[in-house]
Amino acid sequence: MQSRTPASRTGRPRSAAADAAILAATRQALVELGWSKLTLGDVAVRAGVAKTTLYRRWAGKNELVVDAVAELFDELSLPDRGSLAADIEGVVLQFAAILARPEARSGLMAVVAEATRDDLLRERIRASIVERQKRLVLEGRARAQERGELPAQPDPEAAARTVDLIFDMVAGAVVHRTLVSAQPADEKWAHDFTRVLLSGLAAATGAA
Repeated sequence: MQSRTPASRTGRPRSAAADAAILAATRQALVELGWSKLTLGDVAVRAGVAKTTLYRRWAGKNELVVDAVAELFDELSLPDRGSLAADIEGVVLQFAAILARPEARSGLMAVVAEATRDDLLRERIRASIVERQKRLVLEGRARAQERGELPAQPDPEAAARTVDLIFDMVAGAVVHRTLVSAQPADEKWAHDFTRVLLSGLAAATGAA
């Protein structure tokens, strides 16, 4: 099954309030009903909008759930905690806290499972979640370079590959720890993970 890409439409502008209500209702339905029983009709009732309002915005359930989950990850921020290591630990703990929420956990696992047989859905996940959250890596790297903690990378292609690699390492580790291994990504784990990330495998042997 392939996701449909919504066609561009003219008419009344979208309501930010309606969008927010629909996405919140989607997350609530995920927790209460689960992926298999969630329907756009139920979401419309919970959000207090017409079902046609949802179809004007989203092609189907897959796309709606991706956007509902993506909105949660948009809450991530990267406060300046004084060092690259502290910045990484802070965002790792934020990410783990979001994944601990039932609506994030059930929604993310559901759309990833669906994406294994839906290429367009996989692209939507990449665009709505992965690419949007790479902003954190870009921000953190720029800050660390200003502090002198990381060297500049004048080659744009090499710099882009580094961003991809850092994002994959951080996101992959936290998702695996919390959703696959079902273990806590607490402060000690975040500290040890960051030490290994920044210093390499040799740091793991000295973890306290």
